[in-house]
Amino acid sequence: MPVTLKDIAERVGKSVPTVSRALGNHADISPETRAEVQRVARELGYEPSALARNLRRRRAGAISLILPAYARVRFSDPFFAEFLNGVAEAVAEQHVDLLLTANTDEDVEAAYLKQIRSRRTDGFIVVRTQRHDSRINLLREQGVPFVAYGRTEENNDFCFVDEDCVAGIAQVVDHLAALGHRRIGYISEPLFLTKAYHRMMGFRLGLERNGLPFDPTLLVETNFRQRSGRQGAAYLLDLPQRPTAIVAANDLLALGAVHEAQSRGLVVGQDVSITGFDDIALTGYVYPALTTVHLPAQELGRRVAGMLLKLINQEPLKERQFIYQPTLIVRGSSGPAPV
Repeated sequence: MPVTLKDIAERVGKSVPTVSRALGNHADISPETRAEVQRVARELGYEPSALARNLRRRRAGAISLILPAYARVRFSDPFFAEFLNGVAEAVAEQHVDLLLTANTDEDVEAAYLKQIRSRRTDGFIVVRTQRHDSRINLLREQGVPFVAYGRTEENNDFCFVDEDCVAGIAQVVDHLAALGHRRIGYISEPLFLTKAYHRMMGFRLGLERNGLPFDPTLLVETNFRQRSGRQGAAYLLDLPQRPTAIVAANDLLALGAVHEAQSRGLVVGQDVSITGFDDIALTGYVYPALTTVHLPAQELGRRVAGMLLKLINQEPLKERQFIYQPTLIVRGSSGPAPV
């Protein structure tokens, strides 16, 4: 049976209200009584009710992550699943609930306002940031604690965690250029998303610094998953002068591209090189193993949640903004350009 305030009161010979106020560090309780009550509580293994604790703090004891109706994040997405696992671990350690809401309404602001006005949540995690993001503008206006996974193209005067997408994709192009590739295709996620735009800019930067021209016919804007990667690769491989390498904006797109190339009898890593981004677990186990850019999804999720919890608790933040520097992982899907 859990230890109650009544159990502590009987041990110290005080009333339940006195014990409650002593545990809450109220000024009207003498230091001696407060110390005695807290000592007995520790000895008995007393754990305060989360509900009572939140009522005292006027908190909901929960944070919210609203899945956007556009660019739906799916739980079958390995990167998002790992990111979400990191968030869930961080909030559970602080005895806070995580509320996940699937927004099926295109009125994004209405979904956020509903959560804010219901007072069911103490703060928000924003994912898949857009270059011009109405969610962030709304949360700023409402004065609600939030942390974004990603930036915007506007004033980034808010707490966020992000990765250096430009540097990550540029590293991939450097790698392919060093292997002799001169005609490189690119499969992009939707470019209204900040990370997709930054990754595309990284592709262009990599071409520029390796003296390679940007050919817009070699850039395909698609969605997020394997089917889109396969469709994008089909377009590129059907070109009269097909690319010798394909850079995909995420690993799922890259795996779709690998499938398409292999269905045509091409040997990936020899006839055409294909690379991804994110380093999901599957990339090391497909054949050939995928050259990609590593991101620690679970660690990033923990960092986002940790920052938000500190904001809610009004604790100092060492960093309000954190940008992870990704690293290139070279595997068998990239090789020398075919002669």
